[in-house]
Amino acid sequence: MIRSMTAYASGERATPWGSLTCELRSVNHRFLEVGTRLHDDLRSLEPALRERINARLSRGKVDLVLRMRAPEGEGALKVDPTRLRELSELAIDLSSRFPGLHTEFAQLLQLPGVMQAPAADAAALQTEALALLDEVLDEFVAAREREGAKLAAFIGERLDGIQAHVATLRELMPAIREAQRLKLQTRLGDLAQPVEPGRLEQELVIWLQKLDVDEELDRLSAHIGEARRVLKLREAVGRRLDFLLQEFNREANTLGSKSVDARSSAAAVELKVLIDQVREQIQNIE
Repeated sequence: MIRSMTAYASGERATPWGSLTCELRSVNHRFLEVGTRLHDDLRSLEPALRERINARLSRGKVDLVLRMRAPEGEGALKVDPTRLRELSELAIDLSSRFPGLHTEFAQLLQLPGVMQAPAADAAALQTEALALLDEVLDEFVAAREREGAKLAAFIGERLDGIQAHVATLRELMPAIREAQRLKLQTRLGDLAQPVEPGRLEQELVIWLQKLDVDEELDRLSAHIGEARRVLKLREAVGRRLDFLLQEFNREANTLGSKSVDARSSAAAVELKVLIDQVREQIQNIE
């Protein structure tokens, strides 16, 4: 099952030291790039967090956010009276020297060291954080797979369209070749000097060889089969599909360049439209 590179998942976990919140979001990227925003008590855990993400994902620009909200209720936060007294005395001293200086109590509480949360058990907190990340990663990967299923259905429909145009061109080519043969014969017959039968046959063969698109149609059919096979693989296939679409586009361009009939030209244009639609969606696949 293919995966989209665009997804979002979040989760929350209660701990004795507060509520942990984890968010994962990602967008398209050629490679895997992980950015983190972590609570101060969890910064040392960054290598382990990255390792877990790298083990589950292969492409995309991924943002990981881990927050911790202090517990609510009595005793959740404590004021350090010594620190607060020192700041208060400093404020009083400065206010006598700078009459225009005003210090509010709420501002003092926001200074580092005044408000203290209960000390956290670092090892236990990190264990909780990793467990939460695993849960969110499960949801995140599932979201990528759900979106990937939609992309696979969209691409499958376009592959059906490409296959239909290939079949139409196969049916048209005998009539197109015959029409071109008659047209060339008529032109050669209008020449002032008659053309030798052997020379006429040679010119017909050369001209019809230039119009031959059987190889291009065969390769397109093979590419369609390969694309359907790749879509069923349970691995990252975005780059493989992107390369395959380059081959699709090459064959469609050749068909357009060899076209001498309005019907085959229209089919070649429709093929390129469908191929471009598939290419656009493949940019979203992991």
